[in-house]
Amino acid sequence: MSPTYAKTTTVTVESSRAEIERTLTRYGATHFAYGWNPDAAMVEFAAQGRRVRFVLPMPDRDDPQFTTYRRSKYGTTVHRTDEAAHKLWDQACRQRWRALSLVIKAKLEAVEAGISEFESEFLANIVLPDGSTAGSWLRPQIAEAYESGKMPPMLPALGAGNPDC
Repeated sequence: MSPTYAKTTTVTVESSRAEIERTLTRYGATHFAYGWNPDAAMVEFAAQGRRVRFVLPMPDRDDPQFTTYRRSKYGTTVHRTDEAAHKLWDQACRQRWRALSLVIKAKLEAVEAGISEFESEFLANIVLPDGSTAGSWLRPQIAEAYESGKMPPMLPALGAGNPDC
């Protein structure tokens, strides 16, 4: 299923990133950073005593959805020009940045309005002391709990196999 939110946006990636930074500042963030590589972009900020990181997967420039199309009348695959492929890829990047801006703004507004708490809204993206995120640490434990039907120990260091328990 392809994304529908902002799929035809004309807002540039740079403008969305700047909007995210302004939004974070308006809601009290004390630090802001971003970076990118060919596969993903990253936004990280500090607010309410926590570091939060969002990793935004970027579309592959060589994905056939950008480089080719099918002629319905003949059923043949046609290669797009480099310029046309770049235009479609850039649109997909702009859409993702708009969606990230919306997500961050909605979460911060939910906290501001008292609908939710900061940790609840950003839990999966909170950066732990070792640099990983709470979500990357917790997802395997949740999967294991569902597979086994058993809850993991609340304090793993005090779990089974520890002679001090």
